[in-house]
Amino acid sequence: MESILIIGLGFFAQGLFFIRTIAQWFKSEKEGEVISPVIYWQISLVASLLMLTYGILRHDFAIVVGQSLVYGIYIRNLQLKKVWSQMLWVLKVLALAIPVAYWVWLLTTGNFANILHNDKVSLFWMIWGTTAQLVFISRFFYQWIHSENKKESLFPLGFWIISTCGSLMIFTYSIARLDPVLFASHSLGLFTYIRNISLHYGKSSLFDRLNNIPVLNKVIGKVSDKIK
Repeated sequence: MESILIIGLGFFAQGLFFIRTIAQWFKSEKEGEVISPVIYWQISLVASLLMLTYGILRHDFAIVVGQSLVYGIYIRNLQLKKVWSQMLWVLKVLALAIPVAYWVWLLTTGNFANILHNDKVSLFWMIWGTTAQLVFISRFFYQWIHSENKKESLFPLGFWIISTCGSLMIFTYSIARLDPVLFASHSLGLFTYIRNISLHYGKSSLFDRLNNIPVLNKVIGKVSDKIK
């Protein structure tokens, strides 16, 4: 029962990650260019906390390190979007305190050593999984540096290329780890990464082809307007 709840938590977290990607893709298709909507970063913050929890419960070093490293970049993008300062102070305190509390608990109770020496994961696959996570999250460091240079939150082409490479690596790790959460999420995510690459190269929006269908165009407009 406990393992089912843990897997359920992981699926919920990855479901949120998938929703953020769909929201970004949907908005980008509507605009005909790659967009960085506020909702992408808001969902990222919540999903990252849940995924960090999942990684701890699964004793998965790769997930714990990956989510810890990228967490601050989500907050920085919310700052660049001028949204962080508008959040309730309680939410901001919780957002900053929870990951710190997790790491204090891991390091002071010896649980980090258990994660690092998980007998269910061979040394090779731990290294491979950690490398895959580092490649995957490096896209956000690339995005962050690019956004800082431009003084606004943007998704450069390299972000999607790195996303594709890292996702393929994690996909192979999920098979070896028998992790249905990672398997499902990175199977579904590849489409949006590749689609954003095509948008960067000027491929026409899928929604442009639907403009001649009044009902669909009206529905797309309403959904897109709700995505900041």
